Amino acid sequence: MTLLKFQHIMSNEIAKRAFFSRPPEPPANILINEPLKAIFIGTTKIFKVPFSWSFANLTNPHMAVVGITGAGKSYFVKTFLIRASYIWGTNAVIIDWASEYKAWVRQSGGTVISLGKGDYLNIMDLSGMKPLDRVKQIITSFDILTDISEYPEQRRLTEEALEQAYVNAGFIISEKPPPNKDAPTLKDAISLLEEHLQDGTYEYPAELENAIYRLRQFAREGEDYFARKSTLDMVELANSGLVDIDLSNLPDEKFRALAALFILQTLKERMRFEGYAEGKGLKTLVVLDEAWKVASDEKSDAVTIVREGRKYQFGLIVASQNPTDINEAIFSNVGTTFILRIRFEKFMNYLQGSLNFSEFIKSEISRFGVGQAAVDMAFQTALRFPEVFVLDRIKGEEPLYVYTVDMSDVLTQSELSAALIQRDYQFEGDELKNKLIEYNVPGDAITSIFSTVDSQGRSIKMLDFVRLLISGGAQTNDIVGFLKSLSIEDMLITRIISAATGGA
Repeated sequence: MTLLKFQHIMSNEIAKRAFFSRPPEPPANILINEPLKAIFIGTTKIFKVPFSWSFANLTNPHMAVVGITGAGKSYFVKTFLIRASYIWGTNAVIIDWASEYKAWVRQSGGTVISLGKGDYLNIMDLSGMKPLDRVKQIITSFDILTDISEYPEQRRLTEEALEQAYVNAGFIISEKPPPNKDAPTLKDAISLLEEHLQDGTYEYPAELENAIYRLRQFAREGEDYFARKSTLDMVELANSGLVDIDLSNLPDEKFRALAALFILQTLKERMRFEGYAEGKGLKTLVVLDEAWKVASDEKSDAVTIVREGRKYQFGLIVASQNPTDINEAIFSNVGTTFILRIRFEKFMNYLQGSLNFSEFIKSEISRFGVGQAAVDMAFQTALRFPEVFVLDRIKGEEPLYVYTVDMSDVLTQSELSAALIQRDYQFEGDELKNKLIEYNVPGDAITSIFSTVDSQGRSIKMLDFVRLLISGGAQTNDIVGFLKSLSIEDMLITRIISAATGGA
């Protein structure tokens, strides 16, 4: 027989008592979707529920992926693209800033395009657009990449020269072009400006000279990657399965950004032209990885794709170490955000303020290892469950190999006990390899380094790691650059280099 005891309790006393509440995960029926219509990502940390991603109930199919170098961003993107191709036959165009995906795409049987190394894009190509619209896009690109918007007369002269170049080539600027007609190039527009300068009739020759100079930087001999007849058909590439457009051989960020803007503009127009296809999941995914110049400007067509992509079955994946590099119009409107390991408190605070997740989720993210992620999904209708939850680990097509560089051999005892000093650095295998390539470590040295670290259980002391870099031919300034990219403080870098070289 059970005895019941009644008590009179004040409300302020009840408020102190802990009650059971559902942990921060959506219910299983939201996480588990039909296998042939969704992409498996991994299992949740708390209830071990299989999570399959589908955009059917989300605001859109676009994604932001944020996390430090080595956290597993490219591992996730590769997994997602492969599975999207299995499920929906999705095409993927990777705008590859640092050649991070090139080897993988080639191994996967995809197409690799290397701009600056034999391939050219004429940014005046029309791809079915009216010349007048294309001119506006080119001018918008220059607005983003240069200070031309601060010089209205130079902007006007450039716009008129571009329009006239189309007219001289036989196009009607307000009408769609006839098929298979070659577009003019930037060199044609430059020639028109030069003729105008030479005839001596223009009142402000300095404005003309500056407009010419501005265009010439993209048309100099040997750097005329966007001022010659195209060797590529962007319309065809958008429907060619897995495509990597490698921008790493272009001279600088401005050239890479111009290429990326042109590619996005062309894909956006193709998206609109093709329209909706009944029964198709995602037709095309566009990947922007660390393309901060393109992803951060509200005039970029990345913003347009985010706003319009769902109705055309186009998806955009924007990946970055720094979430503040992603324009707010993109970041606040993507349907899904994957948060991997985050190092800086200011980035964590930005994410928490933007996505409104709990202190519990923030605490979980701060302890993430490689491949762990928090997921935020924006549903079309308000639902009574947490929209941010934690995955135990992303489960990819290949094993997730984690490499650890242990700092214990360069830190003092007081530093080892200090909470603010990072004791080790972890990397996903391919991301570490790409990081070493970025800092000019020779290919045979990279192979030797991985062989050594693999034999030690994929863990190595920092000094041993730096000594392997030195013996492999890496230059000191490149090693310093690599260590700086990990946000290691200068004084500690000096200590590492000095100890690894014996003080030489």
